[in-house]
Amino acid sequence: MSKRDYYEVLGVGNNASQDEIKKSYRKLSKKYHPDINKAADAADKFKEVKEAYETLSDDQKRAHYDQFGHTDPNQGFGGGAGAGFGGFEDIFNSFFGGGGRRRDPNAPQQGADLQYTMTLSFEDAVFGKETEVEIPREETCNTCDGSGAKPGTHPETCSHCQGKGQLNVEQDTPFGRIVNRRVCHYCEGTGKQIKNKCTTCGGKGKVKKRRKINVKIPAGIDDGQQLRVPGQGEPGVNGGPTGDLYVVFHVKSHDFFERDGDDIYCEMPIHFPQATLGDEIQVPTLHGKVKLKIPAGTQTGTRFRLKGKGVPNVRGYGQGDQHIIVKVVTPTKLSEKQKSLLREFADLSGGIPDEQNHSIFDKVKRAFKGE
Repeated sequence: MSKRDYYEVLGVGNNASQDEIKKSYRKLSKKYHPDINKAADAADKFKEVKEAYETLSDDQKRAHYDQFGHTDPNQGFGGGAGAGFGGFEDIFNSFFGGGGRRRDPNAPQQGADLQYTMTLSFEDAVFGKETEVEIPREETCNTCDGSGAKPGTHPETCSHCQGKGQLNVEQDTPFGRIVNRRVCHYCEGTGKQIKNKCTTCGGKGKVKKRRKINVKIPAGIDDGQQLRVPGQGEPGVNGGPTGDLYVVFHVKSHDFFERDGDDIYCEMPIHFPQATLGDEIQVPTLHGKVKLKIPAGTQTGTRFRLKGKGVPNVRGYGQGDQHIIVKVVTPTKLSEKQKSLLREFADLSGGIPDEQNHSIFDKVKRAFKGE
């Protein structure tokens, strides 16, 4: 099935800015994250959104995508070298076993990588922490030391393929009788046969275990990012290196703070007298309470910046800021005395707004007059 257009996946236009792309990615990745969305297709949509973002957030990859789309310009006739001409490679593989270099069944192979999804609190993602995770993985069988053979015995060279892991099978084709090379089904391509199998692992040489692994989460990790833990994946084969563990993070939202990159945003309510006369208020931050001076005449929606009170950059490039948006609260329940004082204030003001807002009210008056 053909891939959807990356811009369509993120719900943005072709000329979308990087901020628009990032904002859409954050929204969609939270919507379809498998830990939040339990729909059957959520994981596929999450993967699709992540793939689209990885391309469009990189200027070089985006330029390449804008020019060629999902098609690789280095691929000739609908695929890589030898993949065109209506599936000639499939015919070649069918008759000649692929014709390429065969893997040595006894050669070292790296173990498979593993993935683990970890849910973090907002604060733990900001400050980082060291924790322990328990994952199921295959490990070398201690009884047979990974050989698969019963202790005191050894795997023997396969008598059918002589240790090659492949068999030559004659086959009649339109080109005549040829020899087709297939994986040896007696030894499953390993080149070895185990007559006396280990009773612990059943001849596989590996057993399933739950392993506790220490993970150091760096400060500033964000939702959807992942951390590579080297050498904590599945064990290798024939002495090959162990695979890696990839920890994917899902960060919970906060009741008061909102994060955008390394910056923190929050709304701070203030009363009308504070906005009018000015005041000094206490503001909560992730690093403790700080004092903020509110100038006289502050309007609702005014933004203040607390430098360095945001999130540490996960790669060590400084620290973000905290942005505070003040919201002037209009009281809904007033005592008679409060109402009387406000009426007195209105009378003293003459019902006329201050000079600072004259232009706004003039526009409103003109709108009502149809000017």
